[in-house]
Amino acid sequence: MPAEASRLSIGAFVRTRTIAVILTAAIGLGLLTGRFVLPARSAPAGSSPTPVAAASSPGARSSAPKPSSGPVTNRHLVTGADFRKAGVTQRIQVRDRVGDGNYANAVCSGEKTLGETLGSYDAHFRELETPADPGDDGSGTAANTGPGIAREVADDAGSRALARNYAQRLLLEEVPCQSAVPTHWVYGPTHTVDVAADITASWMGTYDGDLNSTGTAPRGKEPCGGIAVLRNGSHYGVLEVDTCLGTAAMTRIVRTAVTRL
Repeated sequence: MPAEASRLSIGAFVRTRTIAVILTAAIGLGLLTGRFVLPARSAPAGSSPTPVAAASSPGARSSAPKPSSGPVTNRHLVTGADFRKAGVTQRIQVRDRVGDGNYANAVCSGEKTLGETLGSYDAHFRELETPADPGDDGSGTAANTGPGIAREVADDAGSRALARNYAQRLLLEEVPCQSAVPTHWVYGPTHTVDVAADITASWMGTYDGDLNSTGTAPRGKEPCGGIAVLRNGSHYGVLEVDTCLGTAAMTRIVRTAVTRL
């Protein structure tokens, strides 16, 4: 027992001396640097270290959409369900065709085609309309369609660079419509919707002539539909919204359309 007590006494002395040396060194460093940092306390025997939250893996994040390429098909075009999500309550029927594709032209009246502007005669064209007859079966023939909801024309340019060029040309055609003689309908300022790299759209709201008293769109007023130029990878297109959607709903439907494209 005396030997055991002696060993305990020596151990306590050594621990005390070690602590004193560490504290003296810490104080000396503090005097030199102006900062006093005490050594961390050792964990009690038998305790386990505090677990650190694992970093989330890259796959846990939702991946951004990838730019499109290859031929445009009907699945790349905006749908009636998309407009219902944007707040449209009317019944919607869809008519699709392939050809040169019509869109609003640069003189702010009438129509133009992608064939006339860009030489594209194989574009996909979609019209979204309300049935003229409440009992319509939704077949979408010309004889039983009512007021238009929207229409979209889109095609593949073959490369992202060419799609960017086409989109810029189509947008520049619409810019003159941002000013018009008073009482004539007019487009509002350009809004940009960026979804991801090479997936972007620009849209302008439509304002009726009774809101145009100065030659441009009135400030502080909501648009009633509008027009958008879309670009997704090598795909490009024009979306015209005839139904009366305000700024928030237009932004939503344009984002949906360019992401789908």
